[in-house]
Amino acid sequence: MRRPIFVAELVLVAALMVMPTAWSADTIKIGFNIPMTGDIPKVGESSKYAAQIRIAEINEAGGLKVGGKTYRLEFIYEDNESKAESAVAAALKLIAQDEVIGIIGPQASKQAIPAGEVCNANKTPMISPWSTNPQTTENRPYVFRACFLDAFQGPVVAKFAAAEFNAKKAAVLYDISSDYPKGLAEFFKEAFEKINGPGSVVAFETFTHGDKDFSAQLTKISKSDADILFTPQYYDEVPLIVRQARELGWNKPILGSDSWGSAELMTLCGDACIGSYFSTHYAAAGAKGATREFIDKYKAKYGYVPDDVAALTWDAINLMCLAISNTGALSGNIEKDREAVKDQLTRVKDFEGITGKMTFSQGGNPAKCAVIVKISDKEEFEWYRSICP
Repeated sequence: MRRPIFVAELVLVAALMVMPTAWSADTIKIGFNIPMTGDIPKVGESSKYAAQIRIAEINEAGGLKVGGKTYRLEFIYEDNESKAESAVAAALKLIAQDEVIGIIGPQASKQAIPAGEVCNANKTPMISPWSTNPQTTENRPYVFRACFLDAFQGPVVAKFAAAEFNAKKAAVLYDISSDYPKGLAEFFKEAFEKINGPGSVVAFETFTHGDKDFSAQLTKISKSDADILFTPQYYDEVPLIVRQARELGWNKPILGSDSWGSAELMTLCGDACIGSYFSTHYAAAGAKGATREFIDKYKAKYGYVPDDVAALTWDAINLMCLAISNTGALSGNIEKDREAVKDQLTRVKDFEGITGKMTFSQGGNPAKCAVIVKISDKEEFEWYRSICP
């Protein structure tokens, strides 16, 4: 757990360090606050790989046009180490030292929530591609996201469980020490019990980040008479949970969330995860149009199919670039230009992203659909169903 005062202290430091200044007349700098090391390095890799493809395309085409001028893009990558305090420090550096016009990331809610506080306090637009926790954007006019919220995702999974499996009882296993799984578990529980009545979530089991043995919780779940198990954990933890559940005899459906969607999941999980379902932002299998073009480019360059993090990062970059272009002109004063970019983000309507259409009519939260994916016998993430607001 981080000390509550920690973020506030760094926000104050940032505010003191960031002063009105001029910046390069020919280059636009965008920061990336991503986890290149730590618990979920594949998330950082996906983010950076998508960014490298996009910046090369824009700069090779001459740059980003803003009004009557064309600018070269520069992306600055900071590793937040999958830690809240490192995400705050990365945001501070990007704002105060690198003088970026805006920031993409953090991805995970555990880092995006405190980093968003820093960005908002310093009036710097931030787009989190992947953070679904409501707190990331709540009362923060400078913070946006390219994904749906857990308040939407939780009910999506609950309704899917009830409709698809006729589930009357559910079990949940989640990390109580992390903002993302804790919030999503609670939204799922609330929605499932609205459908099936109070007490229909018959096991609501927790663990703490870093735990490896879930046998005690899974034994309770196995004895609970639950029809499904929902575990909204990150891709590095899911294989341990699923394998142990299967070893203890759990043969009922296991459902997950968008944090399952890494390309690394099946490498770590293998056969144990086949037949499971999870909610996410896009499905690569069967994709068409601009989404297929992105997948083909990414796979050709890096050798594997991009996950939802990569796709959402692509959309976040294009949202940021659209907002910059829509300012009509940049003044050269970083504070004024950040403000102008923020204002243009709030005006985005019917943006055609590769993960779906987005409109920012509800502050920094886009209205968009969710996808239910099934893990096939070929260990592929297959589109199963779309569920829209």
